[in-house]
Amino acid sequence: MIRMRRTLLVLALLLSVAFTAHAATAKLGEKAPDWSGIIGIDDAKHGLADYKKAKAVVVVFTCNHCPVAKAYEDRLVALQKDYKKKGVQLIAVNVNNLPADTLEPMKERAKEKKFNFPYLYDSSQQIGLDYGATKTPEVFLLDKERKLVYHGAIDDSMDAEKAETHHLRDALDAVLAGKEPPKAEVAAFGCGIKYDKK
Repeated sequence: MIRMRRTLLVLALLLSVAFTAHAATAKLGEKAPDWSGIIGIDDAKHGLADYKKAKAVVVVFTCNHCPVAKAYEDRLVALQKDYKKKGVQLIAVNVNNLPADTLEPMKERAKEKKFNFPYLYDSSQQIGLDYGATKTPEVFLLDKERKLVYHGAIDDSMDAEKAETHHLRDALDAVLAGKEPPKAEVAAFGCGIKYDKK
């Protein structure tokens, strides 16, 4: 009986550590985790401070291999085009360590899809852990003070033609108007991020 209790206690502690390791540290209404030195498809190192002039920053976790992430690529290109003049900077980040998700395939994909935003690769996966990202695609919208004001899904359908509620665009419009987003959080859907760290 005592052994069983000890075993259950150890299991409970291990589970609690596992969940803590993936708990989101980016919290709504608070300053988002800073980051720097992340390599981009331009072979330059990028940091959040590089975009200090932006009125809002959209950090989107994405990747090359996920069909859901691929389905959103054209929408991300269109979003950056539509909001660039309004002072919005979109930054795509890939933290998966699968062969299709390394820097060279990322460069090829970005060229093929004509990405008009930075596409960064963090092989350490630290930025994903710091933000608590679990899906691709998953967005974190930061206001001009770099506080997290919206987190989650881009819209409500993998199929662009069937999307009815454009969560990210609605949140951006509100933030640029000095208002709070209609919804601060909507569950992201897509492929799970493959973290090496437990």
